[in-house]
Amino acid sequence: MLRRTFINAASAAAAMLALSGAAASAQETVKIGLILPMTGPFASTGRQIEAAAKLYMQQKGDTVAGKKVQLIVKDDTGTADVTKRLAQELIVQEKVSVLAGFGLTPLALATAPLATQAKVPEVVMAAATSIIPEQSPYIVRSSFTAAQVTVPLAEWAAKEGLKRVVTIVSDYGPGIDVEKAFTETFTKAGGQVENLRVPLANPDFSPFLQKVADAKPDALLAFVPSGVGAQFMKQFVERGLDKSGIRFLAEGSVTDDDLLNNIGDVALGAVTSHHYSAAHDSPENKAFVEAFKKANNGMRPNFMAVGGYDGMHLIYEGLKKTNGAGGQALIDAMKGMSWTSPRGPVSIDPQTRDIVQTVYIRKVERKDGELYNVEFATIPNVKDPVKAAKSN
Repeated sequence: MLRRTFINAASAAAAMLALSGAAASAQETVKIGLILPMTGPFASTGRQIEAAAKLYMQQKGDTVAGKKVQLIVKDDTGTADVTKRLAQELIVQEKVSVLAGFGLTPLALATAPLATQAKVPEVVMAAATSIIPEQSPYIVRSSFTAAQVTVPLAEWAAKEGLKRVVTIVSDYGPGIDVEKAFTETFTKAGGQVENLRVPLANPDFSPFLQKVADAKPDALLAFVPSGVGAQFMKQFVERGLDKSGIRFLAEGSVTDDDLLNNIGDVALGAVTSHHYSAAHDSPENKAFVEAFKKANNGMRPNFMAVGGYDGMHLIYEGLKKTNGAGGQALIDAMKGMSWTSPRGPVSIDPQTRDIVQTVYIRKVERKDGELYNVEFATIPNVKDPVKAAKSN
């Protein structure tokens, strides 16, 4: 009897020791679940963000606040139901401290309730609809908002003396934000706007571009997600719109750095507004572009890459402040953080958990035998105008 009691007690002690060892080892590792579209039409987004996150870890090491950082990359194929399932698995099975990535708005929104329920920070590195951080107090964004980069372009177009513009946008969150931001700003300055929306899935731009040709506006303003800009611009040229005197304006996702050389000469002269260009002239960006290319067989970083890189910076610096703790403490540590990014000076608005940054007006030009978005105007400290309007 005594012997059995002793064995049972010893087994219980061993089990307790094993559990505490597991807990200790779990606490010594900070897991980041990176959910990205690695296959499907938005695979370039996933490829860029994964490469940037890995570069950041390569440069800064895989230890923060004395804890090992582990990156777990999952492919959601750009499908919201898959994103949600993966987020759930990462929270429950992998016990991640942070969820990150989110290549499109529906994917970020699908995860928001899970982040709230589990009190796990969700770092949005790509998706650009204004409302995203409002869906959970655990969301912080390191990318941009579509409206944030569009209002400066509308202001520029009005100053250029353009009077009539037709907009073509993909019919989902960021596209609608671009349409609304451009239309409100441009009409307030005395311009006229006609709006057209294209389905997000399997888009054929031809009939919409024909409407633009028939309307003969001063300019076309376009927004399509990164990855389908090449198709849009080729159809713009096939319809002869480049020779019709209609100026081509776009939210910068259309002339994505990763795809710009493949789009080819049809992109020359396109005027866009955005928060990042691989041609941005700063020491931080030159070092970033060089390191990124070296680590990825010459691949040029795009705005998705800088969102991923800065998202990792947010996580690392936040963990330093919390001494490795996650949850509410980590989100609080990220609020109000500011630093010099490859894109320029950035900060996290403590009220909205959204990024504040410089927006640039750029023109596609040939430089050193390649196509680049060359910046020619700078608008500093731009907040998301949608949230700014709500707080006024």
